Amino acid sequence: MFGSGELRLVLLKLIADEPRHGYDLIRAIEERTGGQYAPSPGVIYPTLTMLTDMGLIEEQAAEGSRKAYAVTAEGTAHLAENEAEVDALFARLDEAKPREARHGGANIRRAMGNLASALRNRVTHEGFDEVLVHEVTAILDEAAQRIERLK
Repeated sequence: MFGSGELRLVLLKLIADEPRHGYDLIRAIEERTGGQYAPSPGVIYPTLTMLTDMGLIEEQAAEGSRKAYAVTAEGTAHLAENEAEVDALFARLDEAKPREARHGGANIRRAMGNLASALRNRVTHEGFDEVLVHEVTAILDEAAQRIERLK
């Protein structure tokens, strides 16, 4: 996924956005790529050590055993010097995301699944009578109309 030095810039930018620990960074990259890529801890932690040794990030006091990192002034300057490359790297990460995930398809499918589950649970536990059918139909019709009016 990354060439020489690219992962360092990605991690530095993510840490500059908000202090994070290693696992947060892995999750952030995985989310950014829609699950298509998740760097291993064996890549992340040595890179964090390197960024610390370079003076670009520093450990913060943290609860528990996880080390949180924050960007230093030197790290912020390094990001500014490499802004175009950082922007290109994040664009590449975003492009790795499946098309449907880039456009919210997964969230819509999840919501539709929630709706189907709610209807199934209602029917299974209480059955349908004419009043319930009328109420559910009205809710679904209203939702459809609201979706059609979205801009």
